[in-house]
Amino acid sequence: MGTKPIFNRILLKLSGEVLGGSQGYGVDPDRAIQIAEEIRDVHASGVEMALVIGGGNIFRGIAASAKKMDRVAADHMGMLATVINALALQDAMEKISVPTRVMTAISMDQIGEPFIRRRAIRHLEKGRVVIFAAGTGNPYFSTDTAAALRAMEVRAEVILKATKVDGIYDADPIQVKDAKMFPAITYREILSQNLRVMDATAISLCRENNLPIIVFNLNVPGNILRVIQGEKVGSMVTK
Repeated sequence: MGTKPIFNRILLKLSGEVLGGSQGYGVDPDRAIQIAEEIRDVHASGVEMALVIGGGNIFRGIAASAKKMDRVAADHMGMLATVINALALQDAMEKISVPTRVMTAISMDQIGEPFIRRRAIRHLEKGRVVIFAAGTGNPYFSTDTAAALRAMEVRAEVILKATKVDGIYDADPIQVKDAKMFPAITYREILSQNLRVMDATAISLCRENNLPIIVFNLNVPGNILRVIQGEKVGSMVTK
C-alpha cells in the first residue's frame, strides 16, 4: 500500500440502489462483488470500516406511505429490505475473504447479531467490516440518520456518502447541465439551501457532533480508497 490513510475508522453509507446494478432493482451479485472488492482494498489498508446500506432497490418505505400505506408498516418493510442488502453484501465480501459481521437494529438472531455498541467497536478493532442493518430500528428515521447515529456511536472519524454523481451540487447534475458543484460546503449551507444530500436530521446530527461528511461518486473505481488516502475527491461537509 502506497499512501497512508488519513482516517483510522470510517463509516461508509451506501444507497440500496447501488446493489441493483444495471437492472436498477433487486440485488445484482456481480455489482455486489464489485463493491466488495472496493471495500477489500480499503480494508487492506488497515482502516477500520463500518457500513450502513439503504433498501431502496427492494422497498422504499416513504414512497409506499405516500401511496396510502401506513407509514410505520412501510418503514418496517424498508428496514427488512436493508437487512436483505446487508446479507448480500456480507456474502460478497466473505467470498473474497473480507471478515464481516451484520448487526441489526431489530432483533433477528438467526440472521445477524443485535446491535450492541461495545460489541460493534470490538469487531472493528479486530479488523472486521461491520454492516449495520435495519436502520435505527425505528420508523420515521432514514438510513442517512442511521448512518450518522452509528458513526457517532462507534466513534467513526468521517462519514463517506457514496452517490452516483461527483459530489454536492446546487441542482441535480443529471437533469441540470450547468449545475454547480461545491468542493467544500458547511452543514448550515446544506440546510439553508435545502440541498438533498442527506436528510435534515442526519445533517443536523453531524453538525451538532462536528462529524465531517465526504460525498463522492461510487461509480468511479477506486474512489473510496482515494478518499481515505486524502485525495481531493467529491465534496467535503464541515462546520
